[in-house]
Amino acid sequence: MRIIGGRLKGKAVNPPSDYKARPTTDFAREGLFNILDNEYELGNVSVLDLFGGTGSISFEFASRGAVEVYCVEMAPANASFIRAQAARLGLSNVTVVRHNVFDFIPICRKKFDIVFADPPYAMEGLDTLPDKVLGADILSDEGYFILEHPADYSFAVHPCFVKEKKYGNVHFSFFENTKADGDR
Repeated sequence: MRIIGGRLKGKAVNPPSDYKARPTTDFAREGLFNILDNEYELGNVSVLDLFGGTGSISFEFASRGAVEVYCVEMAPANASFIRAQAARLGLSNVTVVRHNVFDFIPICRKKFDIVFADPPYAMEGLDTLPDKVLGADILSDEGYFILEHPADYSFAVHPCFVKEKKYGNVHFSFFENTKADGDR
C-alpha cells in the first residue's frame, strides 16, 4: 500500500501479513482523492476517519496537509500500527482514537469538514451509519460524510445523499447535511 499524493507521495505503508483489516485499494483511493482535490482545499480541512483499519485514508489526508485527522480504530493492534506509522511518517496532524465507532459518534464534540467511514463490509448496522453520523452534529455545514461500501448497498434515496462513485468493487456514497428548511 502506498500514499497516492501530497508531500509523502509514493511512501509505502505495509501492515504485517496477518493484519486484520481490508485497506481501500490504491485505485479507489486515487479516484476518491481526485474528487476531493477538485472540491476542497485539503490543506484547510479537518477530517474524522471512522474504522481506521490500516490508516491509509488518514495518511492520505495528512500527506495532503489536512489541518487535523482523527482516526478512530477499535482494534488495539490496528490502532498501535496506525500510531506507529503516523510517527514514522512524521504525521503530527494524525490523532489515533482507540474506540468503538458506534460509541464514539454520540460522544464526539468536534465538527469536521470531512467524515469518512470504511466499515467492515459484512458489519451489521452499516446501513445505519449515514443517519448516525449526520444526526450527531459532527459534520460541518459545508462538509461531506463519505461512506465506503460494497455494491449491495444503495443510499440514493437517503435525503442527504449527494452522489455515488464506483471504483471496481469499491463504492463511495457522499452525503451532506441538509438544513431543516431544505435549503443548502
